[in-house]
Amino acid sequence: MTQDTQHALSFARIFDKKVEVDFEGGTLTSDGGAPILREVDTQVGLIDRLVAAIRDRRHPSYVHHPLKDLLRQRVFQIACGYADANDCDALRSDPAFKLACDRLPETGADLASQPTMTRLENSVSRTDLYRMARALVDTFIASYPKPPKAIILDIDDTDDPTHGAQALTVFNGYYDEHCYLPLHIYEGQSGKLITTILRPGCRPSGAEIVTILKRLVPALRQRWPHVRIILRGDSHFSTPEVHNFCDTHHLYFVLGQSGNQRLTAMMDHAVAQAQAFYRASQEPQRMVTQFAYQADSWSQPRRIIGKVEVSAKGVNLRYVVTNLQSSRPSVLYQTIYCARGRMEGFIKNHKTYLHSDRTSCHRFEANHFRLLLHSAAYVLLHALAQQGLRGTQWAQAQFDTLQLRFLKIGARIRELATTVKIHYPTSFPLKDVVATLLAKLAAAPP
Repeated sequence: MTQDTQHALSFARIFDKKVEVDFEGGTLTSDGGAPILREVDTQVGLIDRLVAAIRDRRHPSYVHHPLKDLLRQRVFQIACGYADANDCDALRSDPAFKLACDRLPETGADLASQPTMTRLENSVSRTDLYRMARALVDTFIASYPKPPKAIILDIDDTDDPTHGAQALTVFNGYYDEHCYLPLHIYEGQSGKLITTILRPGCRPSGAEIVTILKRLVPALRQRWPHVRIILRGDSHFSTPEVHNFCDTHHLYFVLGQSGNQRLTAMMDHAVAQAQAFYRASQEPQRMVTQFAYQADSWSQPRRIIGKVEVSAKGVNLRYVVTNLQSSRPSVLYQTIYCARGRMEGFIKNHKTYLHSDRTSCHRFEANHFRLLLHSAAYVLLHALAQQGLRGTQWAQAQFDTLQLRFLKIGARIRELATTVKIHYPTSFPLKDVVATLLAKLAAAPP
């Protein structure tokens, strides 16, 4: 910046005084909450598990940035809203991110640049990716101080549009675009991420879903042999292969079921009743019923929960298939199955607020690596809310709110002889909440 440009930077006068602008404030940051993520990761242990999962193929003589530093830098930046590797160039000297990566904010070496990060993205193998996905599962298991009685595996996919020559991109007629279709698996009651898997842009087959469950379920049962596992998903996860796997591996499932003429005929009596009630009251009616049904490709009859709604818009039918036998039909549909709507919020946090659809690399493995890094950022922000902000109004906040309120904090960072001081604004409105947050993270056992 030239001297003339510096003199030109100013705001309107106030009380006859000039308001001048320069960029000489010193070691300031707009991401003063980044060191909080370091404290969260210390409790969660996620970055260490990811480092152990990746084989570092670099020659030690040429390594300036250890693998742990690279993963910390990238995941922390994603969690703060910097989704692209290009952001590393602008943030490598940022004192808050240096401090979060265990480097002194002023005298410590700068963090990695974009080319270094891109080389890392393109160096991972499929074996590394599998171990990273397993590391996410291990982190999920370790998040429970004692084995849970039951968990719900919420499974769903979401479109990830592609706009170039990415490997394995496929045109999807439903979404009317070329895309990937990554698979997300969360624990439905808590919102904890279990794992994510990048896939081509076609709907997964039953055999593919079973292949994933064959790796996930034994990993869960190895640590929690008595846990009750319920698989919950949309209708395209209801396949004979999935049903049979759940039966043979003692899993319960509550899955959406696509309608057909036979199912519609079985609902005739319930529809007639609902229509009669609607004509009498002129108010929308909902009825839930159950019956046994066996498709031609199924090995045995299954319990179907049918829901009919009648209103001025007409008749609306929905179906759920399950191997749960004890729960009432209304509870199964309204309380258990409809609760999967929360997963839309989980995916929104992951995809919209953490920008996990930035899969623009040519190599499929590099894009999968990016998805897993964004998943790691999800785990840290979820732990920040559930551990540090437990008992506050922010515990259920969306991730963009957490970023704006607790990570995007202006701060001055000073490096003294024996101390590093972070000066947050005196007028910061959530100072008491941050103080409580840090106290909770410090008191939690690692």
